[in-house]
Amino acid sequence: MVSPNLIKRNENSQAVEVNANAKKLFQVIYSESLPKDESRQDDIPRIRVSALVSRLAFFYEKVRNAVDYEEEHLLRKNAISRILRRQVMIESVIKDVDSPKIAEHLIVELIRGRYLPNNEIPEAKIGEIALLLDKYIRLKDQMILKINAEIDLKKDINRAKDLVNEKNRLVRWTLALAACEIEDVLGQNRVKQMVVNSMFDVLSQNISLPAGLDQSDLEIQIYLSIGRNYLKLDKDMLSFVLFKYYNSDWLDLGRQGGWDKEVEAKVGRIASGLMDLRQLVEKQLAYSLGKQLDKITRAYSLYFSILAETINEDPAKTYNELQQGEKSFIASIKKVCQKKYKKAKNRLWRAAFRSIIYIFLTKSIFAVLIEVPAIRWLGETLNPISLGINIAFPAILLFLIVFFTRTPNGDNTDKIIAGIKEVAFQGQERRQPIILRPDNRRNWLARGIFNIIYAASFCFSVYVIIRVLDFINFNWVSITIFLFFLAFVSFFSIVVTRGVKELMIVERRENLGSFLIDLFYMPIILVGRWLSRNASKLNVFIFIFDFIIEAPFKILVEIAEDWTKYVKERRDNMQ
Repeated sequence: MVSPNLIKRNENSQAVEVNANAKKLFQVIYSESLPKDESRQDDIPRIRVSALVSRLAFFYEKVRNAVDYEEEHLLRKNAISRILRRQVMIESVIKDVDSPKIAEHLIVELIRGRYLPNNEIPEAKIGEIALLLDKYIRLKDQMILKINAEIDLKKDINRAKDLVNEKNRLVRWTLALAACEIEDVLGQNRVKQMVVNSMFDVLSQNISLPAGLDQSDLEIQIYLSIGRNYLKLDKDMLSFVLFKYYNSDWLDLGRQGGWDKEVEAKVGRIASGLMDLRQLVEKQLAYSLGKQLDKITRAYSLYFSILAETINEDPAKTYNELQQGEKSFIASIKKVCQKKYKKAKNRLWRAAFRSIIYIFLTKSIFAVLIEVPAIRWLGETLNPISLGINIAFPAILLFLIVFFTRTPNGDNTDKIIAGIKEVAFQGQERRQPIILRPDNRRNWLARGIFNIIYAASFCFSVYVIIRVLDFINFNWVSITIFLFFLAFVSFFSIVVTRGVKELMIVERRENLGSFLIDLFYMPIILVGRWLSRNASKLNVFIFIFDFIIEAPFKILVEIAEDWTKYVKERRDNMQ
């Protein structure tokens, strides 16, 4: 295979000249596509766990993830965060916090849960993760010392309570940041990093803030928007981005010179300002123009991701096609778009299946446990039909929403092609900047009128639904549960179908039908969002898994692992 750097341009063809960022992307993808050295240094000790015990741990992780719905790319990071909380916040009560031991347990548990490959991770990775964890443990300890010094129950008990609560929040936040850095170390991707850098260059040149706003926030907000829309980072990971931004030398602390007084002093300064830093991070995450910025970044994320996938099909061939003109290249883009549409639809069905299991385990069973006793306690008549509908309705509604979710069409693909030309070809860059609109703050009267209209449309929708349910002999308990499911699943369906909708950059055509849906159905979705955010905090199943099942189960797994090693040793001694 010939490197894209070495392919000479044919002077007689209508070649397309790619810009500097696109060339770098070609180079990175080409280097990643080269055959890797498959030779393995067997003398390097690697972390290995029992296959049998690993199956048990993997089954546990599957069940645990089923009752706590998260997107697939966040599962490992969430597992890391969960393990750290258990080892640092819970198990530290009965044993000392030791970074190397925590790092070893962490990697072993990730391998058992199949978040990492078995017998592939070098044992040296334990030392790397331990060094990383040591920073956060020292940061946590110094922060606790500082806040404890400010707590004085005799002077102001309310102030003391606030400080204790803030201390607990900062401990959880610190461990979440540690989990994000560990995930970065374990999941580095050169191609994605190159795409992020290229997209940042393009958006920084094309986007401007309206006059009167602080221009210094624009760069970090663009980077955060890329994280939300291209990398799909959650709030903890975005917080880590900001944490690194405000502490530029954090990643290098303690790596080279060890823990001397200067490094300890730096950690101390960060710990002293950690409370203020967290508030600053929250302020940046709540940026007023973030929604506008996300809408722009979402489109460019799609352009770059499809460009990268098109190049990845065959970097040298694709680069050569561009030397002959853009026709073949555009044909390749269309093929990739169709594959991406089909893949998104398949992923949608997988997500729907996971969601149906999640809803059934965490909501439908819970509804039965509430509905039947409540009906009997209140002296109502149990209606098997209403009970069956409340059990089956969430899954059926989600299935129908997914079934009728449409994939993008040809117009959408044409717009993607135009966007890729803009970000990859010289001479087709955007001429005019995109100026964000100032935040539209309505006066109190307009907000009040709109809120009344929204509330009235919500009440009308609920009234119609109640009348229909009453007609088929639902009692008020069953009606309440049905309305809860309707609101919850209506919002949850937006989360599930997001992957397909993110591929659509053609604006939705407004008509009477869409207007009526927005008027009468959107308030139900907003109620569902509120319920989802608050009900997730009361997920009984997560509490049971994290605080009752997980710690004893992990101890049993450790015992089983030691037993298998013992049996193997006895067997080897017989030879």
